[in-house]
Amino acid sequence: MLALALLVLIPVTSLFWLSSWLFESGRGFYFPEPWRCLMAVFAPFYMAVYGLRKKSLCLSGALAGLLVGFLLTLSSLCFFSALLAFFISGSKATKFRSHLKRKLEDNYKEGGQRDWKQVMCNGGVAAWLAVLYLMEVGCVELHIDFSRHYEPSWFAMAILASLACCCGDTFASEFGSVLGAGSPRLITSLRAVPRGTNGGVSVMGTIASAVGGLVVGLGYYVTLRLVADVPLHRTPPQWPLILTGALAGLMGSVIDSLIGATCQYSGYSHTEDKIVEVPGSDVKHISGVALLDNHSVNLLSSLLTAILIPPIASSVLWPLFA
Repeated sequence: MLALALLVLIPVTSLFWLSSWLFESGRGFYFPEPWRCLMAVFAPFYMAVYGLRKKSLCLSGALAGLLVGFLLTLSSLCFFSALLAFFISGSKATKFRSHLKRKLEDNYKEGGQRDWKQVMCNGGVAAWLAVLYLMEVGCVELHIDFSRHYEPSWFAMAILASLACCCGDTFASEFGSVLGAGSPRLITSLRAVPRGTNGGVSVMGTIASAVGGLVVGLGYYVTLRLVADVPLHRTPPQWPLILTGALAGLMGSVIDSLIGATCQYSGYSHTEDKIVEVPGSDVKHISGVALLDNHSVNLLSSLLTAILIPPIASSVLWPLFA
């Protein structure tokens, strides 16, 4: 993998350095400095190696993570910090009380071992938005100011929201399934359902989703304080980033549960004695139809949260605390 990283590093950094030297932009476009290009390759590389060693990623997941990490790191160190906060905390959450989850979940994998589909469905929206951010703004860490530079702030909030959504949903699933007493409630009808049912919600899971989003928002905020383009005492308050992350984690988890309860099949297999997502002769239907799988639900909820959060941030959160 190191050889692959070096093969990518040389042409990519050369291309950006040459572009920075040849072109000048009169609209405030920020070309990447050499150190940023280096970090955009090596930081995701070490994340991928760490994920492989800890069995949080399989090989295809690590390769997909390199691409997602490269795009987010190149565009903004704040985006990378948000991704890093999601990756580390989500990996720890997945391993929490894994012996109990093995009994509840169909196709359980020790440590998570996320493949490329899982990585792209959780980080693909953020990576796509990072490309749009690169095309619109360039490579820079800008403070959030919707009155002075609306588009960069919108993209930044959308990226934060998509990652916070995925982290919030991970926390809700991983902690909510093994913490708290009693059975979760199906979000669409509030009837009790077995643990592990798609669309099942609980008090502990709901709290965990907000905490997961808060972790991502905190990672973004801390990095912004360290590397912001303008001293933060001369900008609008930036601490609502943390609140935005928590809100996105909560909202994303709710959206994920709504889609899961309606468009994703959940049934109880008497043979395997656990919740499954595929109908069968020995499977008792609990909720949903077999329209989407878990990857599709994650991708859709991440996209919807990324669309919904920026208007809330610009029209409610920042005006409220400015």
